[in-house]
Amino acid sequence: MITKDMIIGDIIRSFPATIPVFAKYKLDCYECQIADLETLEHGAGVHKISVDDLLAELNRNAAS
Repeated sequence: MITKDMIIGDIIRSFPATIPVFAKYKLDCYECQIADLETLEHGAGVHKISVDDLLAELNRNAAS
């Protein structure tokens, strides 16, 4: 299960099926060096994205 306090890079490495979700929200985290330092909650906030909506979609994709 993905949580908002997880590091984005860890999410992508552990759950590669989440990459399309990041792309849908225009988050090119898989190409960003900050992804290895930034939590999901912080990244969503910086990009003005609802962390709850993002988290729900990430978890749906990770489970598939």
